[in-house]
Amino acid sequence: MFKSFRHIPGAATPLALAALSLAVAAGLALPMNAHASAFQLKEDSAKAMGRAYAGSATAGGDVSVVANSPAAMSDLKGTYFQADVTAINFSAKFSGSAVDGEGRPISGGNGGDGGTTLPVPALFFETQLSDRWHVGASFTVPFGFQTEYDKNWVGRYNGIKSKFQSLDATLSASYAVTDTFSVGASAIAQKTSATLTSAVNFNGVGYELAGQAGLPPALVDGLIPPGTDGMASIKGDDWGWGWQLGGYWKLSPNDRFSLNYRSKISHKLHGTANFNVPDNVTSLVTSLAPLLGLNANSLPFQHTTGTADFTTPAVANASYWHQAEKFGVGIDLAWTKWDVFKNLTVNYGNPYQPPTVEAFNWRNTWYASIGGDYYLNEQVTLRAGVAVDTTPTSARTRDVRVPDSTRKMVSFGIGYKPTDRFEINASYAHIFVNQAHLDGSVSPTGDVVTGQFDDYGNLLSLSAQYHF
Repeated sequence: MFKSFRHIPGAATPLALAALSLAVAAGLALPMNAHASAFQLKEDSAKAMGRAYAGSATAGGDVSVVANSPAAMSDLKGTYFQADVTAINFSAKFSGSAVDGEGRPISGGNGGDGGTTLPVPALFFETQLSDRWHVGASFTVPFGFQTEYDKNWVGRYNGIKSKFQSLDATLSASYAVTDTFSVGASAIAQKTSATLTSAVNFNGVGYELAGQAGLPPALVDGLIPPGTDGMASIKGDDWGWGWQLGGYWKLSPNDRFSLNYRSKISHKLHGTANFNVPDNVTSLVTSLAPLLGLNANSLPFQHTTGTADFTTPAVANASYWHQAEKFGVGIDLAWTKWDVFKNLTVNYGNPYQPPTVEAFNWRNTWYASIGGDYYLNEQVTLRAGVAVDTTPTSARTRDVRVPDSTRKMVSFGIGYKPTDRFEINASYAHIFVNQAHLDGSVSPTGDVVTGQFDDYGNLLSLSAQYHF
């Protein structure tokens, strides 16, 4: 692949970049799986991924700083356009069992592989306005994940399909206060969307309704046997607004350091909730309605609107880089404030539909990496890095929608400059994930899933950059 670019004339390189940009634009509408803690995504730079994101803001020559550390734009001289796309292959396989609210085993399989293979795109533009001022714009996907299990698996009442996606449009500016210190800021517009589906255990719902109506629970199994399932699908989206601030220091001719803080972004997702209810359940609920003080126009499990509060977390990042003649080495340390994600509560427009509450109670996380570049010659750069990323989840609160655990990453990359203005990069990373134990994840109808997930991930990233 790299050999084929050796003979591309300089005038043709924008066409190659345009082709990658079209692929990125097509990927902007697609969901993905997370490969930082929980559903945070770092995959917006093939160059940085090659060294496990060590020196992500300080290694230089990477236009992704427009979205990740705007103060570092002061080192980009001229005008740049960069397109990145990362293919994420994520696997999540469950082993364990489940029981319903009465303690009876739930039938079904282990769900298959809940992961998938999908792209994460990113686009960046930066230009130098003067000796001290730089501005830039980007489109990135900083948060997103998707899991989807077989519809008849044992954990179907806890979740079947889960998809979150946040798309950021970022405008950034940097100002060089002195020759060795710069500041930067960004305004962020974020579109977040969510889709959640699960089976509904109407046998469990029947037990609850029978209790409210004062009827013997034994009647339920005859009218609504165990395994009588419906389906619930909830979709919503919202725009939110955030910011980031940072500083960039040239500590010496060979050492650089940056600090950056990105704000949390709060959303109120608005959407719809659709229910698929079996005929025998509809008949029973209708017959019990007078005993429950309801009528045909005031029943639960009807198609309705819904809202949910959701917040993407604040992130603080420190980045360091040491530059030598034949190599560079860097470290990154990031902190993500995941404790904003206490629960996901869906309130319905139908006043007779009780809210759906899923508890998460996540904790804050750390990401640490070390990696570097080796300059084989003026055209070719080799990269490698390792990282550790802690999880916000624990066995006590972990659920099937986000079967996350602490991750370790090993990455390799290569960069090639066929001309002074055009550069391409490719990187590969493997994610080793600790076994994700579930100590009893409880569904809204009291069904309990116990077991563990075996996860792993593979990442392949490509980028093209043109310097005008």
